[in-house]
Amino acid sequence: MKSKGFLSRDFIIQVVGLLVSVAVVVTVYQTYILPVSEDIKMTNAIRASQHPDGDFVPERSIVVLLKNVEQEACLILMIWATIIIAFKFVKLSGEQSMAEHAFLKISRGERIIPEDALGHYKEVESQLRRMPRLRDKILPDVIMAALHRFDATRSIQDAAHAVSERAEMAYEQLESDLSLVRYIAWAIPSVGFIGTVRGIGEALEQADKAIQGDISGVTSNLGLAFNSTFVALMLSIVLMLMVHLLQSKQESLIIDLQDTATKKVIGLMKKPSL
Repeated sequence: MKSKGFLSRDFIIQVVGLLVSVAVVVTVYQTYILPVSEDIKMTNAIRASQHPDGDFVPERSIVVLLKNVEQEACLILMIWATIIIAFKFVKLSGEQSMAEHAFLKISRGERIIPEDALGHYKEVESQLRRMPRLRDKILPDVIMAALHRFDATRSIQDAAHAVSERAEMAYEQLESDLSLVRYIAWAIPSVGFIGTVRGIGEALEQADKAIQGDISGVTSNLGLAFNSTFVALMLSIVLMLMVHLLQSKQESLIIDLQDTATKKVIGLMKKPSL
């Protein structure tokens, strides 16, 4: 697998995903959530004035729950992470399809001997040059590593060890590529906690008014504190579930590709008896 760069497909997807998530969430907030939340706020104020005895329950909705900037930031991060994870699932599907490709043209009953290993290596290398869809895939890289090791050492055991080594490296690379998603999964509840701190701090600033009997400022800011925490935790739970499913898919992929390389390459190797 090739190293990642700033112009790699993964990096471009991350940048585009961030821009798309910001554009979508900001547009939804500006055109729907903020206007509707203001309408609900004004409606609640009018109804409250019509019930001076305090017998009034403010209208609650998902719009009120999401109206603050902390919740907006959490949604941006969540959609960004979802785009990245969706792209990774598509990549894993592409890796899985490699198991059906015939990298080695070997007839039934034919075996791979050390003298033929280099020729098969060049055969796989030629396919990678001719077929762009095969490039940067795990399975051909694992197969080439096994053939190269078999050519160099003439040992089937060493070739099998090369398959395990390269598969382990591929898994570590997949895990490393999840670092940004893991950061987002940490950042979402942190942003929610910022909203909690801000809401409590602003509620305390309204303490004097609350003592005089006007508790609207305190309740509004406490609503910000609890709503931001609730939204952040719910989004974090969903995101961690998606990360868990992605990691399970990655582990299953590596096991399947390693098994494929063992059956279709290592299992066909034979060292001629002296």
